[in-house]
Amino acid sequence: MGDLERELRDLSAWLDTPDPPDVTARVRVRLGTPAPRRRRWRSLAAVALVALLVALLPPTRAAIADVVTGLLRFAGVSIATSPAPTPPGGTASPLPGQRAVALDEAQRSVRFPIRLPAMLGTPEQVLVADPDASGRFRVATLLYDGGALRVDAFDGHLDLAFHKEVTPPGANWVQVNGDFAVWVDGPHVLSYVDRAGGIRRETARLAGSTLIWQDNDVSYRLEGALTKADAIEIARSLH
Repeated sequence: MGDLERELRDLSAWLDTPDPPDVTARVRVRLGTPAPRRRRWRSLAAVALVALLVALLPPTRAAIADVVTGLLRFAGVSIATSPAPTPPGGTASPLPGQRAVALDEAQRSVRFPIRLPAMLGTPEQVLVADPDASGRFRVATLLYDGGALRVDAFDGHLDLAFHKEVTPPGANWVQVNGDFAVWVDGPHVLSYVDRAGGIRRETARLAGSTLIWQDNDVSYRLEGALTKADAIEIARSLH
């Protein structure tokens, strides 16, 4: 049970999770039984705890496996814990093939619907990036407030598109329209992940607080100087 106990401790330190039911009294009664039965009940308790974590920690058991190794993959974004992410030096390079286009052109240039957050309205600028061989772009970005507030949208079927490096616990589960989402509170290093799965370090920049969620197989990143509550409300206003 040593490996399991260690992984569960790592898991609890990485993400904020709902408190499990208080079963202390019942566990203590079981631990007071003779040694053979005590070992049996320790095993059963560990199995029950894993089952509880599977129920409480979204969205799949694969997400739990990622978290216990210090890496969470969710909605096309990987989130790695590190002691103290430092902002990269210089100016970050733009995403591959990035260019500014009109909103209607952006919609024709991607394979997913571009939805606007009603609370933010029409974006000041729209960017598309990383075209494939057919000329269809992988990412669409809506910019507001001079670029200080942004919404990245990309195909939810992608393996990965962005990589974040955060300090523990670094992220916690929230909900958007009843579905699971991830909130990253505070500055963190953000890099782009190319189609081959490589992290493009030249794109690394210091990103602000971010909400990550999926809606109808489209993944979203809302980033800016926002509170968690405000970010969730903006995400809920997509139309």
